[in-house]
Amino acid sequence: MTKVSVCLASYNGEKYIVEQLKSILSQLNSNAELIISDDGSSDETLNLVNSFQDDRIKVYQNVSKNLIKNFENAIRKATGDVIFLSDQDDIWVADKVVKMMAFIDQGYDIVVSDCKIINSEYETVVPSYFRAIDSRKGFFRNLIKRNSYMGCCMAFKTKVRAVALPFPDLIPMHDLWIGMVGEVFFSQYFLQEPLVLYRQHANNASDTSSGVSKYSLYEKIKFRLLILYCLAGRCVKNIFVNVS
Repeated sequence: MTKVSVCLASYNGEKYIVEQLKSILSQLNSNAELIISDDGSSDETLNLVNSFQDDRIKVYQNVSKNLIKNFENAIRKATGDVIFLSDQDDIWVADKVVKMMAFIDQGYDIVVSDCKIINSEYETVVPSYFRAIDSRKGFFRNLIKRNSYMGCCMAFKTKVRAVALPFPDLIPMHDLWIGMVGEVFFSQYFLQEPLVLYRQHANNASDTSSGVSKYSLYEKIKFRLLILYCLAGRCVKNIFVNVS
């Protein structure tokens, strides 16, 4: 049986994390695991997580105070065959796992679902993230134009982790990096159905859903050159691994 690992990075998420955990756990069988890497929460996040008393939940501490490294810590701890990424403040639509696993089982290495963006009052802000930014695969499109690989909507086989980790320093976000690794080394499928309710609020750790980038033109160019440099390094590493 294919084992699913859900990797969630938490930090002071007491306001929404209970609802998110319920939406995830209701879709996982007894063989699955929910890995939570916590970046030193000072609120009730961990107490709320522990209140579930669910053996599928495994909590680990991260000490970097960095979202990207927090996700890396969670991904490293995963023992499943397929890894789903999750934010702490979203809601998974029913059957998300089943629907995405159907395409993993067809042979795709990375599956990305659409999502609906909602506000803190559950009102729909953007009915389809895919349509809003014209999401689709394509190396240069995702590198230069707009990142279609939204982390909370991604699932990938663990063989992707072997190439993607460790995350390079100074990358703008982990999901873009995983997506670009996927474009170079693996097969991808974009599932045209919103399977996540992405909650947009004042304290989002990532501005992925925003139409305005926080980075300057110089930073954007620097990040893209860094990604190209790191991808070239992974290509060379992969060649030597395969030769040996």
